[in-house]
Amino acid sequence: MQEHDYLEILIQSLTKKLSVLGDIRKKNEEQRVMLLDENLGPEEFEKNIESKGKLVDSLEMLDEGFDQIYERVREELNTNKDQYQEQIQKLQELIRSITAESNSIQAEEQRNYQLAQRKFSDIKKQIREVKVSQNAVQQYYRNMTKVNFIDAQFMDNKK
Repeated sequence: MQEHDYLEILIQSLTKKLSVLGDIRKKNEEQRVMLLDENLGPEEFEKNIESKGKLVDSLEMLDEGFDQIYERVREELNTNKDQYQEQIQKLQELIRSITAESNSIQAEEQRNYQLAQRKFSDIKKQIREVKVSQNAVQQYYRNMTKVNFIDAQFMDNKK
């Protein structure tokens, strides 16, 4: 395979990576909407996280493949930059786009993390309130069962 073909594979790899990053951004947006939803089910949120995990795995595979191919053509690219200038510029543009997209995703991830922390603390607060309410109901029930109960009394049998 010639270096020109390898460069095309590198360009395709980066294009695919940019596409996967776009899918991750969509999953982040879905996650944000879920975290803002008061009636969020844990199953839905977990499915979102799993699908996003699969996308991250595919990113890692793309990175590994890119690195392997780049190692094959690095020396040729360094020695004959003028010959491959057009492909190198395309690669640089794609890398800039990927970097910008990655930075944006990191910011979204941080916002979603804060939303998740807030959501989980609200859930913990609700659980505490339910426990307090349950304890109050149980205490009320115990007290009410004692209302009709008359303790044993001492009677004086002297005349």
